[in-house]
Amino acid sequence: MSSRKPPVTPAQRPRNPGPAGSVHDGAGAPSRHPALPLRQHGRAADADHRPARHPAQRPAPATRPAPRSPHMHPTLIAVAHGSRDPRAPHTVLALLERVRELRPALDVRLGHIELNRPLLADTLRDTAGAAVLVPLLLGRGTHVKRDLPAAAARAGHLRIRVAGPLGPHPLLVEVLFERLLEAGWTPGTAVVLASAGSLDPDSAADTRRAADLLSERLGGVPVVPAYASAAAPNVPDAVRALAARGYHRAAVASYFAAPGRFASASAAAATGPAAAPLGAHPALARLVLRRYDEALAHSAREPELATA
Repeated sequence: MSSRKPPVTPAQRPRNPGPAGSVHDGAGAPSRHPALPLRQHGRAADADHRPARHPAQRPAPATRPAPRSPHMHPTLIAVAHGSRDPRAPHTVLALLERVRELRPALDVRLGHIELNRPLLADTLRDTAGAAVLVPLLLGRGTHVKRDLPAAAARAGHLRIRVAGPLGPHPLLVEVLFERLLEAGWTPGTAVVLASAGSLDPDSAADTRRAADLLSERLGGVPVVPAYASAAAPNVPDAVRALAARGYHRAAVASYFAAPGRFASASAAAATGPAAAPLGAHPALARLVLRRYDEALAHSAREPELATA
């Protein structure tokens, strides 16, 4: 006697609820649609008879970051100098977080000239399309005028515009003023504006201009520019010069973007309050974006971005 069971009519077959959960598409992402029954030799493969989940119970589909469109704004690459002081990179990262908060849709990246990672060359290598280099530097020194254009020229796969340095600018003066107040500066106290220094005369001119703007903001008290390296006077000499003029309690304003060896040495020479560096101040974040926008506006007046 045959052991074959009588054929099951379509009406007798159990309804197949389909596999629980979602199926995966070719990219491995779960589909929002319920699984369809697979056909094997004309018959539904209904080995799994568990009840179908309600749509709200199904796993949410995996999301992927949207691909970067070539029509999006050029990447903002902030260029920091780099420092052996471990506080410096943390300060720069905090500043860039403020920049991202101000403009969330903008791709903001970091590259260092030396000492810290990521180095600028690595950031440029990993960037596509167009970019604007915004130096987190305060004057027109060698890095701004020679090193950054050279780095842009080596990145032949990018269309690059190099923005101007952050200083001098009234927003920086406001940050300097706040940092002095935080340190205990009082009206009438003379100030030494301590900066890194450079052999480039344009850099010295920019620092002198910043000192003049700060003097105006402080009500006309003397503000003497001084340098931690490469140029004269150095900070101790500037403090002594003010003492010779009767200002025996001189404050030091730290014209540095982040903490470091130069900022610490300059602060140590103060005979009065010693202010902290500019740091991750909200006004500095606004200035970074202003330099980015200025570079793009300048490129819009030209047919194309500078191409390496």
